[in-house]
Amino acid sequence: MKLLYDWLREFVDVTAPAADLRARLALSGLAIDSIDESAVGPVLDAEVTANRPDCLGHYGVAREIAAIYRLPVKPLAITLKESVEKAAGATRVDIESPDLCGRYTARVLRGVKIQPSPDWLRKRLEAIGQNSINNVVDVTNYVMFELGQPLHAFDLDKLAERRIVVRRAKPGEKVRTLDGLERTLSKDMCVIADASRAVAVAGVMGGSESEIGFGSRNVLLESAWFDPISVRRTSKSLGLRSEASYRFERGADPEMAETASRRAAQLIAELAGGEILSGAVDVYLRRETPLEIVLARSELLRVMGADVPDRDIEGILFALGFDPHREGPSKSEDPQAQWRCRRPSWRQDVSRGIDLIEEVARHYGYHKFPPRLPPAKLPARFLPHAEAESRLRERIVALGYNEIVEIPLVDEQRDTLFRSADTTPAKIGNPLAEDASVLRSNGLVSMANAISWNLNHGQRNFRLFEIGRRYELRGSVPVETGILTLGATGLVGEKSIHQTAREFTFADLKGDLDSIGVLAGGFAWKSAGPAWLAPSRTGQIAVESQSGSHKDMGAAGQLARNLADKLKFRQDIFLAEIELEPLLVAIESAAANLKFSPIPRFPAVERDFSLVLADGIQFSQVSGAIRALEIPELRAIEAADLFRGGQIPQGKYSLMIRVAFQSPDATLTDAQVAGYSSRIVSALEQKLGASLRTT
Repeated sequence: MKLLYDWLREFVDVTAPAADLRARLALSGLAIDSIDESAVGPVLDAEVTANRPDCLGHYGVAREIAAIYRLPVKPLAITLKESVEKAAGATRVDIESPDLCGRYTARVLRGVKIQPSPDWLRKRLEAIGQNSINNVVDVTNYVMFELGQPLHAFDLDKLAERRIVVRRAKPGEKVRTLDGLERTLSKDMCVIADASRAVAVAGVMGGSESEIGFGSRNVLLESAWFDPISVRRTSKSLGLRSEASYRFERGADPEMAETASRRAAQLIAELAGGEILSGAVDVYLRRETPLEIVLARSELLRVMGADVPDRDIEGILFALGFDPHREGPSKSEDPQAQWRCRRPSWRQDVSRGIDLIEEVARHYGYHKFPPRLPPAKLPARFLPHAEAESRLRERIVALGYNEIVEIPLVDEQRDTLFRSADTTPAKIGNPLAEDASVLRSNGLVSMANAISWNLNHGQRNFRLFEIGRRYELRGSVPVETGILTLGATGLVGEKSIHQTAREFTFADLKGDLDSIGVLAGGFAWKSAGPAWLAPSRTGQIAVESQSGSHKDMGAAGQLARNLADKLKFRQDIFLAEIELEPLLVAIESAAANLKFSPIPRFPAVERDFSLVLADGIQFSQVSGAIRALEIPELRAIEAADLFRGGQIPQGKYSLMIRVAFQSPDATLTDAQVAGYSSRIVSALEQKLGASLRTT
């Protein structure tokens, strides 16, 4: 929101330059992104958080400035010269949907003269990015930016029976808004109607059929409070955003509605003439009793670790409108002192004593408190599987992967690319954006987004991992599942004098995962995978459970070409996703089963076997056949080389394996090793149809 420095000074006598004001506001929680010069003085561009709708007007920000500099806020000087005729005799307001509209005020002005706005008004609006329309419409916009309360002016003569009805829209009802577009409404939307038709979308935008034009003479001035959720849903459904909806959906101040109406009527009378009918039609259905909140100095000391003088506590709370009254011991700075406050209508975000402590602390200055953590009320303890997760993270980082943390809100269409058919996504009821409409049903969609971001920013070679959660609905029950997601692309290593540059492959990904699997006692692989992986470069990952069976945990491989094209990837992408819980349990189980064995006193003996195998036979089958012989001296089996072509027959390949034997009791003899080798060759011939390569 853009703020005019001179406009702020109309409400608080601050003498600090704009640059100093920017720094002090930022320290108190209201960030000022920039300061620009304009024809009406410095313009501050403020970033207002969603919980502070009171700062969406100059008067609300002036209140913050008053608290910072301990200055009084000037009261609004509003004087109206009203006629004898009452507004209630000229119009009528009916609220048929009190859940959508808690207050509606209507003030009537007669005989106004619509004309261009004076220079001072036009320049101020232009400085904050608003186009000038005419004097009456400009006044409603001016007061909105001044007090934070949206208003709307209707041409009273264009309203059927000259009355207002606040109701739900009829199914399929249409209204042409001020931007010239005809919009179809649904039954859950709130509209402002006259006796026959809808004339405005409540809280969002007025209708063109009742707008103020240069022929208008009689004006009905609306100032109301609409339900924030209803306005947000309507604005999003219609794809229609406005300065009014921006304020209403964050929670406007219902008590400001009548004040803003009087302020606007005053300015219209000054700029457009005419007469103001006496009073206003004010239908206020949900007036709330102000909430009482207690601020205790003992709690402030506990939370902040240091004290704040009485005069500062009371000065800050008075300036912010909380009207504090001291209770307890009268001794100055007494630790048992407390202040009973009444929450002002414009601060609905404050509901507890801790909220008042935050208000005092941010205006007193966080830099005045010691930089230390408050004492914990509960003892700290590790989460389940914390040690196993720490070991897992260390191993992945050691393999060259960088950890990322992604927001779990994702685009539904992207999520569908990686989602299994039997998974029901957890959709957000009121999403902030279209590309954040569901909770991710897998970690791959977030990893793909991270890879895309890095590639678009010039990073071509990287490896990433995330330990997070995925979300789904099982029936009506929401379920969260911990997951480990890996992503890699580009070169394994840059070219150097020692090695040539080489692209990352599925074999590299499998090797990294096998290294991770060592922590869990080893992974078992199956040549299958989901549809998002390329069929020839994919694998299903399983880990051995306590019962001895293998439990599928996830999949890994190269991203399928059709998905890579949809995501606009121009290089090979490798992904893996593993369920976290069974992996961590396996890591803990493997760690618990570790046993000490002394360093062997006797040397190991290695033998190489060059085998000719049929295509389709995997190394795991070869390894399994050898281990099934249960040779006590067998220590390791490794794949040393693979070869196709040459004199190897079609449909077969050559695999060289290296087998290590070692005895803890004596040096193995040649005869013993030859016996073991003979048994291995015989078993491979019988079980796998293997033969020794002779050429």
